[in-house]
Amino acid sequence: MRYFVELSYNGKAYHGWQIQPNAITVQEVVEKALSTLLGVPISIMGAGRTDAGVHATQLFAHFDTDVGFDTPKLIYKLNSFLPTDIAIRDIFKVKADVHARFHALSRAYVYRVAIEKNVFNVDHCFYVKHALDVDKMNAAAKILFEYKDFQCFSKTHTDVKTYNCDIMQAEWLVKNGELHFVIKANRFLRNMVRAIVGTMINIGLGKVEVESLHTIIASKNRSEAGFSVPAHGLYLTDIEYPKDIKL
Repeated sequence: MRYFVELSYNGKAYHGWQIQPNAITVQEVVEKALSTLLGVPISIMGAGRTDAGVHATQLFAHFDTDVGFDTPKLIYKLNSFLPTDIAIRDIFKVKADVHARFHALSRAYVYRVAIEKNVFNVDHCFYVKHALDVDKMNAAAKILFEYKDFQCFSKTHTDVKTYNCDIMQAEWLVKNGELHFVIKANRFLRNMVRAIVGTMINIGLGKVEVESLHTIIASKNRSEAGFSVPAHGLYLTDIEYPKDIKL
């Protein structure tokens, strides 16, 4: 049987989602927990990779097993077994050919920017001391919808077949002393969201004109875009799948 597991995690202590040599990752910790509790080796495949320090309020992964289990009991045991910074939210059966990564229709991220000094969110937001022009940043966000190729925001030397992404949502929202950049697309390039946010912060600070974003995107050159904001302000928040994947 194939199962989906829905989880959330605070990424501060981890070198991202995907298993790496000589570095602790979320995937490794969850795989070990499932393998221990089910009594057989379990391999899981996530819906995507998050970089070191990035968080997820929702991520899905799939695993295969013939071992029977009581779902509520397994969720309870996993949450007792796992460290406090990883939480299992649900486990459910899916069709045998459903893939957590390749069947995802969209993914959404939120980047949190603190615009007021707050000692309680220093590990969860990127604090910008200077005033930001949110109207300009939202004007820049609208420009993203005019393009498909976002190579200028991609980490260099990354192994991808295409730099095209379909942006479905991109906007800045003001929430309780923070600015939240919400972006949704069918796929994302490595470091893409953090590079977009850094570029838009430069626009909000008046260092770059809104219309310059057209030139930056057309350049397909990472060095033309803005700085990459720190990982601790980035959250994977939502992944959509076809409605008929469950058994």
